[in-house]
Amino acid sequence: MSEPRRNIYLRTLPIEDAVTRARTALDRDALMHTETVPAHEAAGRVLAAPVYARFSSPTFHSAAMDGIAVSAAKTYTAREGSPLTLALDADYRPVNTGHPMPEGCDAVIMIEQVVPVDDTHVQIESPAFPWQHVRRLGEDIVATELLFPRNHPLNAYDVGTLLSGGIWEVEVWEKVRVRIIPTGDEVLDFTLRPEPGAGQVVESNSQVLATMARGLGCSVERIAPVRDDPEALHAALRDSLDAGTHLTIFCAGSSAGSKDFTRATIEREGEVLVHGIAAMPGKPSLLGVCRGRLVAGAPGYPVSSVVCFEELLTPLLTWLSRRQSQARPVVEVELTRKVPSRLGIDEFLRLSVGRVGDKLVGTPLARGAGNITTLSRAQAVARIPAAAEGAEGHERLTAELTVPPALLDRIVVCVGSHDNTLDLLADELMGRDDPFRLASTHVGSMGGINALRNGSCHFAGAHLFDPETGDYNFPFIARFLEGVPVTVVNLAIRHQGLIVAPGNPMGIQGVQDLARKGVRFINRQRGAGTRILLDWHVREAGISPAEVAGYDKEEYTHMAVAANVLTGAADCGLGIHAAAKALGLDFVPLARERYDLLIPNAFLEEPRVRAVLDLLHTPAFAERIGNLGGYETTLMGRVMHPGDGLGDMG
Repeated sequence: MSEPRRNIYLRTLPIEDAVTRARTALDRDALMHTETVPAHEAAGRVLAAPVYARFSSPTFHSAAMDGIAVSAAKTYTAREGSPLTLALDADYRPVNTGHPMPEGCDAVIMIEQVVPVDDTHVQIESPAFPWQHVRRLGEDIVATELLFPRNHPLNAYDVGTLLSGGIWEVEVWEKVRVRIIPTGDEVLDFTLRPEPGAGQVVESNSQVLATMARGLGCSVERIAPVRDDPEALHAALRDSLDAGTHLTIFCAGSSAGSKDFTRATIEREGEVLVHGIAAMPGKPSLLGVCRGRLVAGAPGYPVSSVVCFEELLTPLLTWLSRRQSQARPVVEVELTRKVPSRLGIDEFLRLSVGRVGDKLVGTPLARGAGNITTLSRAQAVARIPAAAEGAEGHERLTAELTVPPALLDRIVVCVGSHDNTLDLLADELMGRDDPFRLASTHVGSMGGINALRNGSCHFAGAHLFDPETGDYNFPFIARFLEGVPVTVVNLAIRHQGLIVAPGNPMGIQGVQDLARKGVRFINRQRGAGTRILLDWHVREAGISPAEVAGYDKEEYTHMAVAANVLTGAADCGLGIHAAAKALGLDFVPLARERYDLLIPNAFLEEPRVRAVLDLLHTPAFAERIGNLGGYETTLMGRVMHPGDGLGDMG
């Protein structure tokens, strides 16, 4: 059987050109209709016609205070020390807030300024002026005036205005109807709560896009995943168009593979306008028009799919619905490290951002288009333009915030070595009555020291062992952090070792076994304390790195190393006992080491850092760490000093 024909990308377009091409191809006036809805249910909708008041508000002159209604002209002789006496009915009438003004009265004197004389007389010591404490007829709304122009988006306050002006129903633009069609033979329907096997994935992109579309006021429908079959996909598109859907989104199938059928499916019902945009992630994005309606192919990788929605579909949906685009807050962020980029293509870079001192620092998150957690962990996204070859470390980039600006002052920035205890720390910080959010970036212990040197974090996690002194971290602080005073506080002593498959089928007992034929190793990245520890043990064993199969294959976290062993991609890797225990793997102990927090002295009294230090003295937190397995908390919270090594346990 011959190989299915692969797609060939049409010419990739700049994002702005792709949006313009789609807008030009759509007849918005013919596509989008109006409908009438009750005014009290109209919040979130967009007016299709101007609205004029039927009633005035108030509809009568009314008292704005509790007191007495008077004719101001009758009070002009009142003076302090020479009170004026007023008679009930003849000179004044009692009123409460909201009461209609009695005939002949044009002012209200507050009850606090009225002195009772008897049941029918009062005295005042200061005159009133016309319309004092009176809400006049039409003060807020005058009948026949314009309340809202066409294309005004209605909010909760507007509903009150409509009802006050006697408007019971309004003409609005219909909601943009969106249908999302997940595709792929490997895709499992999340509604069935499946257990994925090898080569299978739980479908989630549809719900990300659906939530984003509902945030734009759209009506969204998602159907069950459709297999990679041209006829089934065509039938799904035909059903969507027959139902009057304004936008049909195919999730996956937009790329250039032999089983990517979205482009061909669109061509059976209409015209492909865009296949490929000059952006990463998001390049395979696809736009077309079928029967005058918009059809999109969102890439299968989660981050690419979000870029497609944010950059292409969001401006098109806001245009179709006559909504005003909501720009994200823009800030200037200093990068913590260099970021390369490809010329000729816009790159969207997700950043973990927090305020450190007087600046916002941003650490680039993993750039894989399939890493959906980078969307959850990011506080901002920066766009590296096509004309740039990347951005240098400490360069300032303009970034759009994906969180409220105030949140940046609640973020504790940790850069350095990965450890599972940081997850517990993050949870404990958010469990406070006055919560803080931990933004932890895993770039290795040396990466953390670099961040400290550049003023890019509140603290760094490090476990750098120096064989010459037998000490941890301080020799490296002396070498690389001259002029940056830091305090070293222990988080835990942890057990490092070789993570192996259950039952240790390869019989791995120590570092010397890494040179055995057939043993596949997975390493940590350069600069990681675990990598430095491994290299020392390899040298001590008289082994050359070239003898270790997989020495050049790197991961950035202990859990990623453990996952490689779990899936059989490697036979072993150096990591912490807690990672092995978390995934049900076996563990060959190799060393005990000190994992410390390196804190610039300038931040020791910073409330966010103070909250972290307070937790290190909490018995409940120590117990949680102990339950992970492979940790000792004897030194937790203790300020360490040069030469302490693993500390005095006494």
